[in-house]
Amino acid sequence: MTAETENDTEQLRELITRARVVLWDFDGPICRLFAGHKAERVAIDLVDWLEGRGLHGLLTEGERQSLDPHVVLRAVDRRHPGSDLVAELEERLTQEELRATSSAMPTAYADPLIRTWTAVGSRLAIATNNSPRVVRAYLESRGLLSCFSPHIYGRTQDLHQLKPDPHCLNRGLRAMGAAPSAALMIGDTPSDLTAANSAGVPFLGYARNARKDKLLREAGATVVVDSLWAVLRSVRAAQA
Repeated sequence: MTAETENDTEQLRELITRARVVLWDFDGPICRLFAGHKAERVAIDLVDWLEGRGLHGLLTEGERQSLDPHVVLRAVDRRHPGSDLVAELEERLTQEELRATSSAMPTAYADPLIRTWTAVGSRLAIATNNSPRVVRAYLESRGLLSCFSPHIYGRTQDLHQLKPDPHCLNRGLRAMGAAPSAALMIGDTPSDLTAANSAGVPFLGYARNARKDKLLREAGATVVVDSLWAVLRSVRAAQA
């Protein structure tokens, strides 16, 4: 998974050399947001909250059992787009994400990679399905907010624009005046890859385990690393 072979190293080097703007997914490449405050528990709580309001039939059995809060949120939005119910559910998810920031686990080498890329003149942005309030809170806690601000593009009330829709990537590219070919997206899910492809942005996959690596490669990712150390080493080498 880590770029070990000469061909892998060359592909990684090419991605990094061409990138003037780096778009980061948040939960995964930068930290494990729900490392201590489990996403599964959050999803169950959202389902329970809906059921407590007599809305049990709003979700299919598969959606109730998904254990993914974004699946629950999207499902309600599809049936009641733009409603007060969706707005309240989204705010409840945001509050849970904010609670999770205190126990989030930084991804190994993410902090030095962010600082190094900033120091050598690359421009960084966040393109995420998480709340931008959550991203800012976490980055501020790590002393990294200045590396990204104001370019943090996260979940809005228009939930149909969440990835795999490329909306948050396109917002970042427009705001930074960057051509897609001069950018790089770092993500850890097939939906990140789909969004990058739709926006015309080259993609670098980060897979912290074999399951994520398999999912990314099956989706068509060609450059995948299992540690950001390989990326940091390439960024430093490009400046040597």
